Amino acid sequence: MASSKLLFPLLLCSLFLFLLLPTSNAHLLKACEFEAIYNLGDSISDTGNLIQEDPASVFSRLPYGQNLYRNPTGRCSNGLLIIDFIAKSAGIPLLEAYLNASSSKTHGVNFAVAGSTALPVEFLAEKGVIAPVTNSSLTKQLNWMHTHFNTTCHSSKEKHKRSLFMVGEIGGNDYNYAFFQGKSIDELKSMVSDVVKAIKEAVMRVIGFGAARVIVPGNFPIGCMPIYLSGFHSNDSSEYDEFHCLKGLNNFAMYHNEQLQQAIKELQEENPKVNIVYGDYYNAYKWILSKAALLGFDPKSLQKACCGSGGDYDFSLNRMCGAPNVPVCPTPQEHISWDGVHSTEKAYFFMARWIIRNIFQKLKCIA
Repeated sequence: MASSKLLFPLLLCSLFLFLLLPTSNAHLLKACEFEAIYNLGDSISDTGNLIQEDPASVFSRLPYGQNLYRNPTGRCSNGLLIIDFIAKSAGIPLLEAYLNASSSKTHGVNFAVAGSTALPVEFLAEKGVIAPVTNSSLTKQLNWMHTHFNTTCHSSKEKHKRSLFMVGEIGGNDYNYAFFQGKSIDELKSMVSDVVKAIKEAVMRVIGFGAARVIVPGNFPIGCMPIYLSGFHSNDSSEYDEFHCLKGLNNFAMYHNEQLQQAIKELQEENPKVNIVYGDYYNAYKWILSKAALLGFDPKSLQKACCGSGGDYDFSLNRMCGAPNVPVCPTPQEHISWDGVHSTEKAYFFMARWIIRNIFQKLKCIA
């Protein structure tokens, strides 16, 4: 009797782990028969645009990309990103960066640029927020997309109906820059409507290009990330949740996500023939935190950067990953955070699996 009581939870655990294996639902999005994927965004999905703009960027050298045959590609991680795993699930080659002139781009294009913002940098400057990394905001990326579609024989509205468009994640940097330049949560809340409006207008524009299936991701729980945990540390334990994340910052991220979901609902009502799906990056990240030990992450390192140095979270704005003599942990596969801002390949893998399952039925790929 005692052995059967022990066996049942072991079987449940084995089943759970089986569902998370790379081979499980690895190609779920193949059912959608996408011909291409077109992506707009920031460092969460940039596959090489920033390093074309700025070859001296830290993302152009190791340890970034150390899993990719030790070949940095401009991805802001140690390996692949969520967009890469989405492409793999759809059976599409990994997306080439738009600014990489040597690629054919027949199966889609990645217009995302690390450091980019949803709002034009000039608009942010008027609000007293400086965007220091790139001027390639969402509007500029959309203009690149327009140029690409007008200058390639591989693009047509019919093809776009059979393609997947990703509008984001974008907007996170608008808030990141503002927070670390001294703006309060209340000041940032006044920015949310502008950020969401910019994303909504971007979705309308890709629909104008012929998009029939669009994913619009929300923001992550920023209060769980080493950059914020270091910068906004509090001695008041009530400000932290059960995962030791800052509740106030996570509430702000949820506020943005709620406004974004309302905008998506309005867009869906206005465009009933288009499937516009919210990408719940927030809950995908929180799910990993809740299952961390089962997934093979070190429970003691959930909020620590693998590549970084300093303080309780192995992170310092003065000695970030890629700078001289900044160490890299020996077990990135046990960390969720790669550099204090971005996640590890393994964390992105599991987030992508959660997201793909969450969006699949909503995309209505199977009649």
